[in-house]
Amino acid sequence: MSEVKTIRIKYFTDKIERLTYIGGKSDWIDLRSAEEIRMKAGEFRLIPLGVAMELPKGYEAHVVPRSSTFKNFGIIQTNHTGIIDESYCGDNDQWFMAAYALRDSEIHVNDRICQFRIVEHQPKLRFEETDTLGNADRGGHGSTGRV
Repeated sequence: MSEVKTIRIKYFTDKIERLTYIGGKSDWIDLRSAEEIRMKAGEFRLIPLGVAMELPKGYEAHVVPRSSTFKNFGIIQTNHTGIIDESYCGDNDQWFMAAYALRDSEIHVNDRICQFRIVEHQPKLRFEETDTLGNADRGGHGSTGRV
């Protein structure tokens, strides 16, 4: 069993449900809109998530839309994945979802719009140049599953 990590969290509002970790189902944690948001098609917004966190040393958070976010709200995350490193941990370092609306949309306070998980930082790497890798080719870009 792996060690339990502690994340200190500050809430910017009492209007959203508190974060919970539900083991066994998924290790992604839902994040909610902290404000009423109305977006027109073609509009960009930073949607406040109502939290700031102090992540464990050596970890970063990966923030992505929930699988139902586009279907329910017609928004996509503009940077596809939000990366929040452990240094973004001040009292005013609220988390946001950078969103672009593809249709007119309303997002209500406490709607689950994205999710996150924490990941250990990549280890230090060294690149070694070579003329050949000496491995079998997989078939090129986009070849998986083709007959």
